[in-house]
Amino acid sequence: MPYQFDLSFLSRNDIFFLMKGMAVSLEITAAAFFAGLLWGTFLALMRMSKIGVLRFFATWYINLFRSVPLIMVLLWFFLIVPQLLQSALNVPPTIDMRFVSALVAYSLFEAAYYAEIIRSGVSSVSPGQLFAAKALGMTNWSAMRLIVLPQAFRNMMPVILTQGIILFQDTALVYVIALADFFGEAYGIGVRNVRIVEMILLAGFVYLVICSSASIFVNIYFRRKGDDVRNKRMKNEY
Repeated sequence: MPYQFDLSFLSRNDIFFLMKGMAVSLEITAAAFFAGLLWGTFLALMRMSKIGVLRFFATWYINLFRSVPLIMVLLWFFLIVPQLLQSALNVPPTIDMRFVSALVAYSLFEAAYYAEIIRSGVSSVSPGQLFAAKALGMTNWSAMRLIVLPQAFRNMMPVILTQGIILFQDTALVYVIALADFFGEAYGIGVRNVRIVEMILLAGFVYLVICSSASIFVNIYFRRKGDDVRNKRMKNEY
């Protein structure tokens, strides 16, 4: 007898918990995206620095986090580091340390990938612009901050946003630290109602719709932006 797919068992409370879990997933994604991008920018600059200590630290950091599975990093911060986080960040006891551990782990992990993306973006900017900025009397930091980095971010923004979509997908791994994100809530509802197949398929479909929609939006936006740039160049030529 074929399996009968049925979602009629979902109650209002179940839907509420699913929405609550999605909020957790989006919060982790947003916080890790911006924190990872900021820290990744500094790592990229340190890796390109002429100071050996900074370059060594950035290279070691990036290679370490890019060589270790994300699920292991989550377990590190959940099993080993919570006490250090509570003392260092002065986190009140009412705060869920699982959530804090996830935020820190994802931010530090994603920073390693953003650092390489930004380093590639900086390399794509013509060195002549940096030389011209220095010729105008700008310091290395000013030229990098005002001239090079804005162009690097503009060049690499599609890749940065795509990495953000991957980050959203990876938030499903927080189940290993018993944090109730969207996937965790969906799986828990499936277990309680003995409908695991339906809930896993539903969670997968929701991730598919959100990530596919975000990817299509990114592609359309930057395709139109590229067309606008080409049109402006053609107008200037004529």
